[in-house]
Order: sequence, then C-alpha cells, then structure tokens
Amino acid sequence: MSILVNKDSKVIFQGFTGQHATFHAQEAIRMGTQVVGGVTPGKGGQTHIDRPVFDTVKDAVEQTGADVSVVFVPPAFTADAVMEAIDGGIKVIVVITDGVPVQDMVRVKRYLIGHDTIIVGPNTAGVITPEACKVGIMPAHIYRTGRIGVVSRSGTLNYEAVEQMSELGLGISTSISIGGDPVNGCDFLTLMKQFAEDDETDAVLMIGEIGGSQEVEAATWARDHMDKPLIGFIAGATAPPGRTMGHAGAIISGEDDTAQAKMKRLAELDVHVVQNAAEIGRTVQQSLEPQECVA
Repeated sequence: MSILVNKDSKVIFQGFTGQHATFHAQEAIRMGTQVVGGVTPGKGGQTHIDRPVFDTVKDAVEQTGADVSVVFVPPAFTADAVMEAIDGGIKVIVVITDGVPVQDMVRVKRYLIGHDTIIVGPNTAGVITPEACKVGIMPAHIYRTGRIGVVSRSGTLNYEAVEQMSELGLGISTSISIGGDPVNGCDFLTLMKQFAEDDETDAVLMIGEIGGSQEVEAATWARDHMDKPLIGFIAGATAPPGRTMGHAGAIISGEDDTAQAKMKRLAELDVHVVQNAAEIGRTVQQSLEPQECVA
C-alpha cells in the first residue's frame, strides 16, 4: 500500500500541451505512471504524446476515469484550474506551479471545504510512489521502493534525503513535497495521519524549515497517535531573522520560528532530530534499529 497515489492511479495533466507538462508527462509515462490524457482548453479532441486532449477536467474524468491531476498552468490561472479539478471529482491535485498569488490559494482553500479532495502544493516537486506512480518533477531514478514515508517542504532536500537512504539500502513507500509557499493545500499533519495508517510504511521522515508551526503540530500528533519512528530535520539554521528565504513561507518572525527552537521542540516530542543534513539517511536507519528494516 502507499498513500495518495499508486499503480492504479489514473493521472491527467492540466496545461497538458505546454512545454513543461509535455516533458514531465513523458517522464511519468516512461516510469510506468498511468497518464490517461490531459486538459488544454481549445484543444479538445486532439492527441498529444499519444494521449487524448480534453477541453475540461469534467470531460477528462468522464471519459478516462482520472482521479489524479497535475497542474502546470500559469500562476494567474492556477486557482481556477484547481477549482475546476475539484468540481470534476479529482481526488488528488498536485500543483507544480510556482508563484501562485497567496489570496488565490486562500480562495482555493475556502472552496475546498466540504470536498473530498487533497491538494499538494503549489510550488511542489510532487508525489511519487516508486515504480508505481510519479506525479511531479522529481528525478524518479533516485527513488527505490521500500517502507519509509517522506514528507517535506523542500523538493531539493527531499532528493538529498532519498539518495542518502538509497545508498544505505532504504527505500520509499511514498514521498511527498508539500511545497514552500505560505498557504499550502495540505500540511504535514494531514499526511502524517495517512502514513500512520499505512501498513507498508515503517517510519516517517519529515523535512521542515523555519517559519510556521506545521512541523510541531504534526510531531505533537505523532507522539500521541503514531506507533512508528518519526525523524525530523529543520532547514534554515543560519537564516537571518525577518528575511524571506527561497521559499515564500520560510521566514523567522518570532523566536519559535527558528530552526534551533523547532528542533528543540521536536526533540521534546520524541522525534529523532537530525542536526546536519548530511546525517539524514543514517538517522533514519538508526531509528529503525533494532527493528527489522525491509527495503
């Protein structure tokens, strides 16, 4: 089992015929993902990379049974595209687009209330269940199948952690980058609950960063409800206060937002805290001992 996506997921791309969507759809197909088509308004009825193009998400869902969408549309149109996917009945929406206005995401979050849909992103590297389904822009070849769940705000640190674990023989059940914007679709806590219920995930790696309280909220819940090791790393130990970093949501606005404060709090919540990014893989491995680790 995995969370969010698996080999049975049927994926469509919104903004399908664009350059970036085309490249990543081809990569997803090459990795075995069921890409059943895509949406580009005005190009419905055409074929693109041997897949059908639809004018609307509703048409795509009705004719292909799609349940996952990847959004590659420009920032100004992203909110409308996501809400169209929600209306179309898509269950998992992965928003790759960077630079979506904050007020637009607030509007989307409000619209999401009452719908059975999970939004990952925006500004995300995506979601991958190795050798089953790739929905994003990550380099799939570094991911091997296994039993470690990964959830991160940074795509790049996600890749670094996964490669370290691969070198130690540890594989991934599902890896999710939730994105670095101040308003995300889903948060650490939402995904922590899903990993806790996943029978094929033995431990969870959470890669956070300065700013906000998502990491502490998820760790607090995990301490009380999850019977699996939780490993945590907080990026931004040298970030100066008051300056927005590469991720729009990464800013130290108070003492509790610093990397040091977050790591201290995570340690108090029984998280295996990683002090140095170079030690992520080894810390995950140690957290499983003496439990048997199946990669």
